[in-house]
Amino acid sequence: MTIYQNILEAKQQGKKLLAVLIDPEKIVLKNIPAFFEKVHQSIASHIFVGGSTDKNNDTEKIVSAIKKATHLPVILFPGDFSQITQKADAILFLSLLSGRNPEYLIEQQIKSVPFLKNSNLEIIPTGYILVDGKKETATQKVSNTKPIAQENVELIVNTALAGEYSGKKLIYLEAGSGATEAVCQEIITVVKQNLSIPLIVGGGIRSKQQLENSFNAGADLVVIGTAFENDERFFEDLRR
Repeated sequence: MTIYQNILEAKQQGKKLLAVLIDPEKIVLKNIPAFFEKVHQSIASHIFVGGSTDKNNDTEKIVSAIKKATHLPVILFPGDFSQITQKADAILFLSLLSGRNPEYLIEQQIKSVPFLKNSNLEIIPTGYILVDGKKETATQKVSNTKPIAQENVELIVNTALAGEYSGKKLIYLEAGSGATEAVCQEIITVVKQNLSIPLIVGGGIRSKQQLENSFNAGADLVVIGTAFENDERFFEDLRR
């Protein structure tokens, strides 16, 4: 069974999933084994690896170390085509649907093709929607795009549906790394009601209660990164 089929099956069964997002620029290589001892005691089901930038080209090295430390599926969440490595299990083939910069709608995807067509990575087409988390994010700066205001629920829903209609297999609502406000429950619920594909939600989730709120609102998979970077004790709140 593929990683995507597992996500789809979990959605159909109402099973909630948690991905730990690891930014190659923010994790120390030697600390990875100890970090994953805590991950494995938690409810985490997937590992995402990526960031808006990877200035030192550490992605492949970090992914290799992660693969040695965990049995969980390792999925690339790349900021650009240079962050792709064969060492992972799968890749979120992202299109930034909330922006209008062709570089992140299609150009980066084209640049990735020479590598992907010769790789064994499972490719999962994903519509990526940046929602305003009340803080300028690295994604905004790098992509030179603006997020959609949380008040504009209709535009968020229509953007998500446009992604599904164009063949995306996942929709990812993202408030941005370090967001001061997570994607609100109303948005998650309305988007979920309109989609037939799995919904991922991330950004600004720093507590077990916020995680549960996102799940209860309809998120099939929640992504947490900054909260674990800032305090690994958060894993203790999410024990199996």
